Amino acid sequence: HVQLVESGGGLVQPGGSLRLSCAASPETYHNHCMGWFRQVPGKDTEGAARIDGSGQYTFYTDSTKGRFTISRADNTLYLQMNDLRPEDSAMYYCAAMVTIGCSVSPETFRWWGQGTQVTVS
Repeated sequence: HVQLVESGGGLVQPGGSLRLSCAASPETYHNHCMGWFRQVPGKDTEGAARIDGSGQYTFYTDSTKGRFTISRADNTLYLQMNDLRPEDSAMYYCAAMVTIGCSVSPETFRWWGQGTQVTVS
């Protein structure tokens, strides 16, 4: 049963921190690239961070580099978000590919969670 379930979103003041979690079923987690994407209504989906299936390689967009940290352990994907800014406000989605290596485009991610809202205000 393929499943990705996000948690940890909420309302936080600018400069604050949040930690997102994504519980994954083994078939979506094991040896698959996983990533966090975010979307604001009316705008394109943006990749926030990705981690390959081995856990060795991580990738960030320019706006999240140095502030966000993606990690994975025990069938769970995490996103530690520090120094949050109002422009980080979005619905955050966990997603997984079918390959170990990561690509950039959201269209290449096969499985998606339902999302968790992050509001920085």
